[in-house]
Amino acid sequence: MSDAASLGPHTAVAVVGTGSMGAGIAQVAALAGHAVRLFDAHPGAADAALQRIGNDLSHAVQRGRLQPADRAAVLERLSVASSIAGLDGCGLVVEAVAEKLDTKQALFRQLEQLLPADVVLATNTSSISITAVAQGMVHPGRVVGWHFFNPATRMRLVEVVRGLETDHAVADALHALSRAWGKTPVDAPNTPGFIVNRISRPLYGESLRLLAEGLAPAPVIDRLLREAGGFPMGPFELIDLIGVDVNLAVTESVFAATHADARYAPHLIQQELVRAGRLGRKSGRGFYDYQLDAAMPTAAAVEPAPLLPAMRVSPQPGLLGPLIERLRAGGLVVVADGSLPTESFAIDEVAVALSDGRTATERGAGGPLLLLDLARDFATTRVLGATASVGHHERLPTLAAALQPAGVQLLALDDVAGLGVLRVACCFVNEAADLCLWTGTLAADIDIAVVLGAGHPQGPLAWGDTLGVDRVVEVLRHLQAHYGDTRYRCSPRLLRAHHAGLPLHG
Repeated sequence: MSDAASLGPHTAVAVVGTGSMGAGIAQVAALAGHAVRLFDAHPGAADAALQRIGNDLSHAVQRGRLQPADRAAVLERLSVASSIAGLDGCGLVVEAVAEKLDTKQALFRQLEQLLPADVVLATNTSSISITAVAQGMVHPGRVVGWHFFNPATRMRLVEVVRGLETDHAVADALHALSRAWGKTPVDAPNTPGFIVNRISRPLYGESLRLLAEGLAPAPVIDRLLREAGGFPMGPFELIDLIGVDVNLAVTESVFAATHADARYAPHLIQQELVRAGRLGRKSGRGFYDYQLDAAMPTAAAVEPAPLLPAMRVSPQPGLLGPLIERLRAGGLVVVADGSLPTESFAIDEVAVALSDGRTATERGAGGPLLLLDLARDFATTRVLGATASVGHHERLPTLAAALQPAGVQLLALDDVAGLGVLRVACCFVNEAADLCLWTGTLAADIDIAVVLGAGHPQGPLAWGDTLGVDRVVEVLRHLQAHYGDTRYRCSPRLLRAHHAGLPLHG
């Protein structure tokens, strides 16, 4: 059993696998004062990582964030092991090799033969079962998940994951060490994708389905989710940055581990990109073309109509209230009309409503109806998405003109159920509620993990409470009725809050 209490500033740390993640972890450890040894089975890879770390530290000196003497001291603490036997004497080994179970198992069995039983073996896996990694080991209690986020030098979150056999003292020691390194640790369940990668699946999966269904081109969906949804990056920008193949591998891992649950099904679009070698930024092409002579596509907004329309609004504007106030402040004449339903308004006698998950064509029963997509914050958003019932898209410029006084641009969307931000948001909330229910993970830990690990402005369960549980349930039910797909089934945790009239953080 590992002597986890020995993990401290004088513990030598080994990092096996020196890609961007491994190099980042090594840099964090060295900055925290540890002697660090890097090893990679690929010749020259560890030396290249050491060079990248040196360059990054030089940039920190140039920006005034690090003193030259401190840079020299950090580099002095870093060394390269020529073989895995050179890791002898390290009290902690962090594995950051390829995301393949058999590769990790083989490495850990080799390490177990070489290193004493009190050495902690941590895997940086993003989705593989810790119990599976430790399977067949003599001392599985020393194996623990320690998942950093890229770039490890800047992202504050680390997920600490216990396998079934992990010694609690080992996990507790990594919690303490994480804090000593300036990180925020959260206990993550040993389930596919842990917290952040599990809850992030709807951002990728739903966006790919929306792209395939023709909601809008990739640049428009990216802009919509980034600027109206408040996500740090659009889904396709993010997949290209992560690596189309890397992102697909995580999706396939979660899909397999959940026994082919439809929520996590890989999409043909992404599979085809990988088959073609279009792996994102690292290969020069993915959803976007990053070659030198390529121009990045734009997401053009709807050209507003020349005349400013009159507007009648419901006296119960709901989530649209802040937007209506912005329009008034911008000089638009807004008149209350008690005949209009909640969260709706009318421009030039055409009804406009906030989406509830149904298509505009279904909801409008054949008549003209415009639907607005959700925005994370209607008080500040500069972009909104909207669609129209079949045959009425020519009315979108009038809506664009109405939004102009508030400084809001309109993105035209096809009439797809749930639109973009609303659909992704509700699936996000549902996924988090399920994780909370089935693993016992605290709602606060889920929200903290998503904010710190994915850079979102708000955790999914807090977002669900802002939207209202009843709204989320209604949207998911409309999506399931429209598609007949179990991926939109409501979490029992969500339904319990809905029936009891309780918030998700209650």
